[in-house]
Amino acid sequence: MASSTSPKLSRPGTSVEQWVFRIAGIFVLASLALSQMHSLYWLWFTAFVGANMLQASFTGFCPLAMILQKLGIKTGAAF
Repeated sequence: MASSTSPKLSRPGTSVEQWVFRIAGIFVLASLALSQMHSLYWLWFTAFVGANMLQASFTGFCPLAMILQKLGIKTGAAF
């Protein structure tokens, strides 16, 4: 009988790149929600996350990726 496990269940843990995208997305969405519920100043946090993503695309320097690597998460292709 052939095994019918889905590729999603059989692949190893997520990569640093995937975690960076997930955390950045959570930060952006959370700061947008906070800007609507509390203060428009939370949009500065959204701008900071976006600026950090932009500079990381040019320089390859991402503090969050460095932290995740030190925590033992493996690097890999994001897509």
